[in-house]
Amino acid sequence: MILPDVTHAIGNTPLVAMDRLAARLGLHGRLLAKLDLLLPGFSKKDRAARAILDHARADGTLRPGQTVVELTSGNMGTGLAICCGVLGHPFVAVMSAGNSVERARMMRALGAEVVIVPQHPGGTPGQVSGADLALVEAAAKAVTAARDAFRADQFRHPGNPAAHETGTAAELWAQSGGTITAFCDFAGSGGTLGGVARALAPKGVRCYAVEPLGAAALAGGDTGHPDHPIQGGGYLMADLVHLHGAPLAGHLTVTADQARDMARLLARTEGIFGGYSAGANLAAAVALLEGPERGGTVAFIVCDSGLKYLSTDLWEDTP
Repeated sequence: MILPDVTHAIGNTPLVAMDRLAARLGLHGRLLAKLDLLLPGFSKKDRAARAILDHARADGTLRPGQTVVELTSGNMGTGLAICCGVLGHPFVAVMSAGNSVERARMMRALGAEVVIVPQHPGGTPGQVSGADLALVEAAAKAVTAARDAFRADQFRHPGNPAAHETGTAAELWAQSGGTITAFCDFAGSGGTLGGVARALAPKGVRCYAVEPLGAAALAGGDTGHPDHPIQGGGYLMADLVHLHGAPLAGHLTVTADQARDMARLLARTEGIFGGYSAGANLAAAVALLEGPERGGTVAFIVCDSGLKYLSTDLWEDTP
């Protein structure tokens, strides 16, 4: 089948059994990984990017040829750069200097204008805090006003969770033959988790939010140590619009070391080269099979590619 353009390649990613890894860890149950790192922009954010633009073009809030602006850790920006390029919209990505340089380079290669916002005083390169994100948000608002642009607004636009409710969740259920008993996802905008939970919780799937240890704002837990290298989430945002009313079964926390170790284990054991959030999701899924979901089938997303982290400490100590 010949696709009319690359945006039609967004979706229908493989669901892969992690049986070797589960056996190596001595787990009772099954792990299933959804490989959204294989989407055109190498991340799950391609789904939300396409859906937000489709919705906005359909309802007239995005005019033909109008500039699109969005704050991003790099993944949403990459998805928007791809979709805007195909649809004929200039795109401006606004990103913290704390994000990995590969992301900015990729967006520029795809035709985006990238505005880099300096980190909050005391910020750590490779780690984006809630304070850093607030600075990016302020800059994105200013650019949107100055350019008379459309703000994609991934933290609020309903197209984000809708992409996962009708796409990701439906794929998970069909590909697994309806065998999934639990799902977990690292919370950034909350779009993936909120969308999947609304679709799969009524089918009996228990859905869990994943946060960094020390930045467990959604769980109402410890937020005293928010510094972490898991880019794309863990911003100490306790009120995510996309999770309002979402039927969640619980919350889990993972450490930076757990996320790093599990990302490396995923690469070496299953040949899946994911990023930090993939490692966080795998760590949470393992904890579920060792605890409340023992004997079940836990699905998680490999959110993006490890290629986006080559300049970080995720791979620097690997042989």
